[in-house]
Amino acid sequence: MPFYLRKSVSAGPFRFNLSKSGVGFSVGVKGLRFGSGPRGNYIHAGRGGIYYRKTISKPGEKSKPHERPEGTASAVEMEAIDSGDVLAMTSASHAELLGRLNDQHNKTSAAVVLGWAFAALVCLAAFVFGLVVLLSLLLIFPIIAFGSWLDQANRTEVLYYDLEDDAERSYRQLTSGFDIAATAKKIWHVSASGDVRDLTTWKQNAGASSLIQRAHIQLGYGLPKVIRSNITPPRIHVGVQTLYLFPDVVLVEDKQKYGAVRYCDLTVECFSSRFIEDDSVPADADVVGYTWKHPNKSGGPDRRFANNHQIPICLYRDMIFSSESGLLEQIEFSKIDACDELQSAICNLAPSSIELAAKDQATFSTKTVPAE
Repeated sequence: MPFYLRKSVSAGPFRFNLSKSGVGFSVGVKGLRFGSGPRGNYIHAGRGGIYYRKTISKPGEKSKPHERPEGTASAVEMEAIDSGDVLAMTSASHAELLGRLNDQHNKTSAAVVLGWAFAALVCLAAFVFGLVVLLSLLLIFPIIAFGSWLDQANRTEVLYYDLEDDAERSYRQLTSGFDIAATAKKIWHVSASGDVRDLTTWKQNAGASSLIQRAHIQLGYGLPKVIRSNITPPRIHVGVQTLYLFPDVVLVEDKQKYGAVRYCDLTVECFSSRFIEDDSVPADADVVGYTWKHPNKSGGPDRRFANNHQIPICLYRDMIFSSESGLLEQIEFSKIDACDELQSAICNLAPSSIELAAKDQATFSTKTVPAE
């Protein structure tokens, strides 16, 4: 008989088992056994091809769902993708405008002053003369409205753009590209990313090589509260900051502070990325493959996990805005060609931005006029 090592030894109702994970034992009769091993306690029952097996937690140990092994995505060191101080984003051709915009929040609001002053007078009149307060308080609303009207002149900058034919054509191309990008079914702002470096986290996240933090956003048009203009520029909310794509500059708003990046100083990159989509797949997304929720090293399903279903891999399009002055924002689109035309249009605006900075007026005629 050839020499070999048996993997189990029986002694009465006890059976000792040897495996790569260690030594375990069980006790019972044929069809019903209780055991303990390196992976915990268990019960095994059944005969004739029908079996039942259940893992039993150790005393004092909380039961854990089998599809969530020890280790979480927090093991990944996430690196923020975020812009720096908005006040560091300056442009010589827009320094005066930025100075006035950043001084706006320091100005006293006429609506607040008039509102509180009138309320104080009403309270004083009620205390001294016993006048009817309710009727008097109704007047506070038109007074606040009058104060807001005064604020429009005192706390608002008016930008007037007189675009020549070539400049208008270039800017229309930008807005057209922006409209195409906005048609994507899902748009996300990516705020952080990190590489997966351990097997446990890799297995928990469907075999992803890196993780990202993202939030849904929408693209639209709008102006900052402190600006009135004869155009309404494309607007992108990126976390706490907002980008306004004016004809001559990208205005960056961050909590009532403003910075500016000329198009000639702006770098826009677009690239495709494969994303393991555990959420609903957008209707316009390209599904390029599938993976398992918990894969093994060879890429197949890890049979130790319950409910180990397949997850689609989608091909998305990412767009990164960056500048040497500190702008850094990443946007992801579900539509693979969503941002290509917008990137091209921004590149076409860069020469006009250089010319404007050199001459202070050129293809774009930017004027700040007093509010009426």
